[in-house]
Amino acid sequence: MPFGKYRGHTLIDLPEEYLLWFDKKGFPEGELGALMQLALSMRIDGLEDVIRPLKSKK
Repeated sequence: MPFGKYRGHTLIDLPEEYLLWFDKKGFPEGELGALMQLALSMRIDGLEDVIRPLKSKK
């Protein structure tokens, strides 16, 4: 996430409530908004575990 309280977090790790807030208020324009919508859809469908193994290990 490039801004706000969750700056630096990966989108799939954002709290579902935060993504739902954006769903009500409007996602950002462009690729970021599209990826946030995808992250929300994956969270709602319980698919976030599909992405986690693909994240680079720190």
